[in-house]
Amino acid sequence: MSVLLCDSNCELWHTRLKELGLDVISMPYYVKGQEYYYDMGANTDFRAFYDAVRGGEIPKTQALNPEDYKRILTPYFEAGEDVLYLSFSHKMSGTFQYLDLALAELKEAYPERKCTVFDTASISLGAGIQVEQAALMKKAGASDEEILKFLRSFTDRVAVYFAVDDLMHLKRGGRLSGFAAVAGTMLGLKPVLTFNEEGGLSVLTKQSGRRKAISYLAGKVIEELRDEDTYPVYVVDADCPEDGDRLRDLILEKRPRANVIRQIVGPVIGAHCGPGTLGVIFVADRRPIPLKKD
Repeated sequence: MSVLLCDSNCELWHTRLKELGLDVISMPYYVKGQEYYYDMGANTDFRAFYDAVRGGEIPKTQALNPEDYKRILTPYFEAGEDVLYLSFSHKMSGTFQYLDLALAELKEAYPERKCTVFDTASISLGAGIQVEQAALMKKAGASDEEILKFLRSFTDRVAVYFAVDDLMHLKRGGRLSGFAAVAGTMLGLKPVLTFNEEGGLSVLTKQSGRRKAISYLAGKVIEELRDEDTYPVYVVDADCPEDGDRLRDLILEKRPRANVIRQIVGPVIGAHCGPGTLGVIFVADRRPIPLKKD
C-alpha cells in the first residue's frame, strides 16, 4: 500500500482535503516572533495576519529540518506503507535538501519502504490542482505509476498567473532589485508573474495600475482555459476579496461554464507575495512561457 501525501503549500482548503482523504505536511511561518503552522484555513486568522503585514510586520517562513521529515515519515514506514509525496516547487525552498537527508537515513532503517517525491514545479493552488487530481485518481483505484504518468504531462498544463500589489515584498525575497522595486512602486506598476518549467518565478509583464492587472489576469483565463467541464479555475486573493470577486466576475462574463472557486492566500505564501496579491490557476494547453527568467 501507499499513502498520498502533500504539503500545506498546495493550499487546498481544509474541507477539500478531508473530502479527498489527504495527509498534509504543515509548513511553518512566524509573525511577531510567534511560530504557527498553516492549517489550510481551518482556524487561521487571515485578517490578523494581513493586518500585521500592512502594519509593517515582516513575516518569515522556515524550512523543515531532517528530524522533522523523519518524524513525519516514520509512522508510515513503520506501518508498512510507502509514500507518494506531491511537493511544492523545489526551486522555491531549500527544505528539499533536508528531505533528501532524511530519506537517506530512513532508507537504512526501512530498506523495504520507499518515498517517491513528485515536484509539481508550482506552489499554492498551482500545486494544489495537481494534488487534487492525483487524489481523485487514487480514490478511483489508480496505482502510483499511473498517477505519476498522468502528472508528468499534467503539470505542464497548469497555468499560474499572479499580480503583486506591492513590489517591495518581491524585493525582500530577492525577486527584484531594490531600484526596480522602488521605481515600480512609484510608477504604480503591477508585475504579473508565473512559474517557469523549472518551477522558478518569472516576470511576464508589468501592468500600469490595478485595474489593468485584473483585466490582464481575466484575459489570460478567458483566452487560455481548456477542459472547463473537467477542471476548476481557482481565483485567489491575499486579503483583497473585492478585487478577487471582480476578477471572478470578469472571467464568468466570457466563460460562464467555468467552475470558478474563490479562495484566500494562506500566510506562508502571503509572507512572500504580500497583501493585495491576486492570482488565477487553471488548466491550459501548457503552462505560460516567460519571455525571460528572473
